[in-house]
Amino acid sequence: MRFAFVLGEIASGMRRNLVMVVSVVLVTFISLTFVGAAGLLQLQINQMKGYWYDRVQVAVFLCVENSTSESCASGPVTDEQRSAIEAKLNSPELSSYVDTVEYESQDQALVHFREQLANSPIVEAVTADQLPESFRVGLVDPEKYEVISEAFSSEPGVDIVSDQREYLEEIFGYINIASLVALGIAVVMSVGAILLVATTIRLSAFSRRRETGIMRLVGASKAIIQLPFVLEGVIAAILGAAIASGTLWAVLRYGGEWLSREYPQMGFISTQELLLVVPALFLLGALLAGASSLLTLRRYLKV
Repeated sequence: MRFAFVLGEIASGMRRNLVMVVSVVLVTFISLTFVGAAGLLQLQINQMKGYWYDRVQVAVFLCVENSTSESCASGPVTDEQRSAIEAKLNSPELSSYVDTVEYESQDQALVHFREQLANSPIVEAVTADQLPESFRVGLVDPEKYEVISEAFSSEPGVDIVSDQREYLEEIFGYINIASLVALGIAVVMSVGAILLVATTIRLSAFSRRRETGIMRLVGASKAIIQLPFVLEGVIAAILGAAIASGTLWAVLRYGGEWLSREYPQMGFISTQELLLVVPALFLLGALLAGASSLLTLRRYLKV
């Protein structure tokens, strides 16, 4: 009997304040979508780091005609210097740090340059002799980049020692900024959702003040009187969380497929990772709505 009464009160309250309830659903949907997007971006960053950091290489660029570093003062790298650098990379002293060594000639560098900047107008103006030769060094432990850098920075014939992680960190930094922006928008929208839930519950309590007064007189408990109001906000927030989850699923499902086709060398998260985020969205929506409802009822609905 009590359960049927509570359901009836919830339906009555949501019907009376339908516009406000729809507003709560929409604001909750937007805020939780941004919360979920921030969480998924962090999962994407962690996956990319785990994938790329294991494959990161150190590039030992050799001197060319226009090199300006002190180790290139004698001009372009000579055959003797190149052989000495390769021998040092394959030496027993560095064997515990170096996993693989690949030589890239100037012609090969030009091919890679044209592949990477296929749509750039400067491609045709660059020639092979303008690009440096290099040794691409795969590390046993990518965190030990400094060992290679210290060993070759002042080596005759070496222009620059570059760690690819520097470029990856910059990319991850931009993704982190996007994640923080999404989280910031989510916080602002969540505050709006809380205020809107509070307003909806306040209006609902005001419109049913006569019924609640009668319920007090017949001895209804505080929990029975307040429960329909709390559940109204919680149900609206859960509906918003459900729509947000569906939106994020669609983005991962179809957007992820497109990105995987366009960038097959990259690793993207799938809809399976969404299972880590969706429960948090429902829980967060229910907690925000429930807490907001209880605080509002404590002030405007005296039992």
